[in-house]
Amino acid sequence: MERLSKNPTVAKEKPMVCGLPCLLAITGFWWAVIAVVGGLFALTVVIVVGIYWSLWFQAYMSRANISLLSLVGMTFRQVDARTIVQSKIMAVQAGIGSERESGITTRRLEAHYLAGGNVPHVIRAIIASHRADIDLDFDRAAAIDLAGRDVLEAVQTSVYPKVIECPDPHQSHRTTLSAIAKNGVELKVRARVTVRTNIKRLIGGATEETIIARVGEGIITSIGSSETHLAVMENPDSISHAVLARGLDAQTAYEIVSIDIADIDVGENIGARLQAEQAEADTRVAQAKAEVRRAMATAKEQEMKANVTRNRAKVVLAEAEVPMAMAAAFREGNLEATKK
Repeated sequence: MERLSKNPTVAKEKPMVCGLPCLLAITGFWWAVIAVVGGLFALTVVIVVGIYWSLWFQAYMSRANISLLSLVGMTFRQVDARTIVQSKIMAVQAGIGSERESGITTRRLEAHYLAGGNVPHVIRAIIASHRADIDLDFDRAAAIDLAGRDVLEAVQTSVYPKVIECPDPHQSHRTTLSAIAKNGVELKVRARVTVRTNIKRLIGGATEETIIARVGEGIITSIGSSETHLAVMENPDSISHAVLARGLDAQTAYEIVSIDIADIDVGENIGARLQAEQAEADTRVAQAKAEVRRAMATAKEQEMKANVTRNRAKVVLAEAEVPMAMAAAFREGNLEATKK
């Protein structure tokens, strides 16, 4: 004990020899933890790269500017990454401008997808409008899509006008419009309305039903203001010009290009029929009035006959009172018989 206490070097070396295995054990444990964590990280990286590598490489080669972390985040946000990548690639390859110019960023595409919009449909509509030199940005296209309108069909209709039947046989059981000129002759008209979409008024603008109703009303009014049906049949385009001059496409989602009268048929003479019915009605009224007068004359005749009978009865009563009055006069001595 004294020897150990007197030799401080030996006393200090013993604790160092005892703590070295513990230090090595602790260091090995941390290295094992680091190795496990690194292995898990490497495995995660391998899995992520394996899942998103093809999409990221496709976006990178197309200059779509979508990072690998953005693709991973789309999965957590429940966004279809393939739809976003393909849509942005379409926009980039179509040459509609950079993200700053077109406003088509990855985040905005994700927001429109999460709002329930059709992202590929909106991008195709923007590309079609860009090719046709139509002013349509991403915000307006997304708003139209979220409003329930088919934005791609709207752009296509703006480029290639479509024809609307008036009246629409799918919504009405009637195939023609019935109008009556001033001379009372009915005309049955069928028209075709050529319209194209007005992108600026697509949100909040009236639909095809309003166009059909307004055009039908205008045709009926124009025919009704014509003096004769012959004037309308001689110059059918006068109806088209009169209807177009009314500005029937106001506050609608369409612009009327032309109104063409496809068919005109002559119906029945409503005026003559109404006059005949009126004459028949007048005849019945006159007959009824004559019958009233005849009944009144008959009643008057019967009344006069009754008066005659009553007066005769009064005469008879008066004649019956004469002998009674003479008898009373004899009794009273007021009446004497004279002898000749």
